Amino acid sequence: MYDYIKGIITAVTPEYIVVEAGQIGYSIITGNPFSFSALEGKETKVYLYQNVREDSLTLFGFKTLEERFLFKKLLSVSGIGPKSALAIIASGDAAKLISAIEAEDDVFLTKFPSVGKKTARQIILDLKGKLGDVAVNEIQVEPVKQELTDGLPPALEEALLALQALGYSDRELKKVLPKLKEEKLSSDEAIKLALRLMTS
Repeated sequence: MYDYIKGIITAVTPEYIVVEAGQIGYSIITGNPFSFSALEGKETKVYLYQNVREDSLTLFGFKTLEERFLFKKLLSVSGIGPKSALAIIASGDAAKLISAIEAEDDVFLTKFPSVGKKTARQIILDLKGKLGDVAVNEIQVEPVKQELTDGLPPALEEALLALQALGYSDRELKKVLPKLKEEKLSSDEAIKLALRLMTS
């Protein structure tokens, strides 16, 4: 298995980059090829994962060992294939991803492409407590910030988002939220009650 390739990046496309090493151009699929744009024409080290199937041999590339480590861990989860794992790595911050898994924050995980509620729970089940090998000096795990709307009924969540859009702060909304939770209101009714409480 290849560990890394060191060569000149000769092309950056929407799906892959081409690295020329030893007069051979290697097509390498990456999560965000355009993140390599500034390195085009320069010698670069790209960490590799070789995926072998009956009908294809594919190279996946990463800027850091930590990204590749997380990619391989995600591949071990039932229902996650190489493209899904790559999309998760490319779409998010590694520290936030690890924090979400450790905090069992399936809401955060469902924001990634191809990750539904069931897959998010599977990621947590399979990977929680197993990501400690990531270099601590490279990735600092931070507590996941809880959103004000987390766990609220859809109507109340919609009302709070509308009030935030109007410029009301989380601090102001937190004061009236307990009262809003007591009532079974539509989003419009919740907005009206919240405005009444905040202006009284």
